[in-house]
Amino acid sequence: MPALSDAILTLLDAVTSGGSPDEAAAALGALVPEGERARILPAVESARRELDGLRRREHELSALFSSARELVGLRDTDGVMTRLVERAHEMLGADVTYLSEFDPATRELRVRTTLGAVSAEFRSLVVPPGRGLVSTIVETRMPHAVSRYDDIEAGHHAAPIDAAVAAEGIVSMLGVPLRTETTVLGVLFVAMRQERTFTPEQIALLSALADHASVVLQTADTMRDLRRSEEEAREALEQLTAHLAERDRANTVHQELVGAVLGGGGFPPVAETLAATLDRPVLIVDEEGEVRASARDTAPLLNAWMAGEVASAVQESRRSGHVVPLDHGDERVHVAALAAGDRLFGAIVAGAGAFELGSLDVRTLERAAQVGALLALSHEAATEAAHQQQGDLVADILTAGPERGRDVAARARRFGVDLAVVDSLVLLAVPGERRLDVARSLARVLAGALVGTVDGYVAVLTDPTRSGADAAALAREASAVVRGPVVAVAGEGVSLATRFDTARRTARLLSALGVEEAVVSSDAFLPYAAVFDGDQRALGVFLDTTIGAVRRHDAERGTELLATLRAFVRSGASPTKTARALTFHPNTILQRLERLDRVLGEGWRDDERYFRLSLAVRLDELRERFTDPV
Repeated sequence: MPALSDAILTLLDAVTSGGSPDEAAAALGALVPEGERARILPAVESARRELDGLRRREHELSALFSSARELVGLRDTDGVMTRLVERAHEMLGADVTYLSEFDPATRELRVRTTLGAVSAEFRSLVVPPGRGLVSTIVETRMPHAVSRYDDIEAGHHAAPIDAAVAAEGIVSMLGVPLRTETTVLGVLFVAMRQERTFTPEQIALLSALADHASVVLQTADTMRDLRRSEEEAREALEQLTAHLAERDRANTVHQELVGAVLGGGGFPPVAETLAATLDRPVLIVDEEGEVRASARDTAPLLNAWMAGEVASAVQESRRSGHVVPLDHGDERVHVAALAAGDRLFGAIVAGAGAFELGSLDVRTLERAAQVGALLALSHEAATEAAHQQQGDLVADILTAGPERGRDVAARARRFGVDLAVVDSLVLLAVPGERRLDVARSLARVLAGALVGTVDGYVAVLTDPTRSGADAAALAREASAVVRGPVVAVAGEGVSLATRFDTARRTARLLSALGVEEAVVSSDAFLPYAAVFDGDQRALGVFLDTTIGAVRRHDAERGTELLATLRAFVRSGASPTKTARALTFHPNTILQRLERLDRVLGEGWRDDERYFRLSLAVRLDELRERFTDPV
């Protein structure tokens, strides 16, 4: 029996450990007939080969599982590609392993990752559609192998591909596709530099490895898409959050602006509201650049305005109706014009802040500019109404009868003026189209004064102890408004009505004399104003009929009879005093008086005629004093 046990152990060793078949046959020699041995030994050999195959399959599966774990641990596409090529190279013992990536747009395949390649041509190889073994694999979506590269169909060869394969010395090739359900991602190749026939097990192993990699690549793409979607969602959320914040700011500004307008606070609440909500300095100016209101540190904005940088932006905003951004130094400034129709009332200038202004913030500034324009119009209408009331009051003070005195005094007190202390009246003669402008300007700058237009003149009633404005100061202010000459007449008399009458007569007289610029008191012109009362034609005829002949005589002969006549009148009709005044010899004056006799005619020194002549001489001198340039 020991001999039989030894024979069985020898047979088992041949199956499990690769023992020699000859040893198994010798062990059975004496115990088993020859016919039985011929039947037993092939079975032993078959069992041994099957066990070897199982062991090899176990090794391949172990390597495949290990590769799958490695690939799953990778997250980026390049890492997956590189590790796929490395594992394929190891598992199949290849000379050259590479991965070609498929471009669905051009249907080209580009070598992306290689291992074992030695030529630059191969590492940068691009295979056009329909060429090479790789195109067959893409078209069929199935693995393909060739024992000799030359066996590939002639129609699939291409000179660049053949040259690259020859440079590597590749003979045998096996390629498997990396694919999804709908498309091919690429092709994984293993190549040998000697002839080799790839077994079905090797093809299946490489295909399984490629399938694992395809899943990982799809997962990586999905994760990348998810991350991109997450980033897009985060950006959208940030944009939505910013939009909601802008909307909240816009609603806050709108409510507070409405409150500011209804509360009658004017422009300061508008500037404060914008500065607080938009977190930046805000400056509001009028059309002349004067500050209407400001909030926070607006010194840089004022500098930009003074430098003229904002003016063009204001005009552009006025034309477009939108906010205009402006770079001032390192800061971004936003300018919105206060405009209504063809009227410009100024601008809102917003400086730099903690955040960039969004579209809603910009529209908020534009709405604030509209509110500012409405405020300006409202203020203008209120000012105009107050000015109209004040003008009506001034007219009533100067022209109404005594029976309305109590009512007029009560209305004056509503303007903060006590008529009992108003003792100064100045009439200003300015061009008709500028009277309202002058009246508004004077009403703004004078305290304790009443200003209005009466009978074609601007009348100013003042308490000098409060306003501190005399006729000369008022003339300068009015001249600055009209940008031209002004006549100012201080009225004299026991009452305001009397002052108005004498001032008006004097202003008319000066106008008749052609005087365009003067500051005078009505007392100095009272005698002449009482006679002529501004009748320019009558005054002209009077001057011409009295001394016109003397003026013409001087012009024709180059004499100075008019100067002699003026000195004679000023000297009380005394030839001696006239000679001293002109520093001439008395005989010279007598000779000139004789010539005046011939020019004016005998009797010009008689009482009635001399009075008329004296009046004409003095009026002529007044006209010359105010009209001749010096």
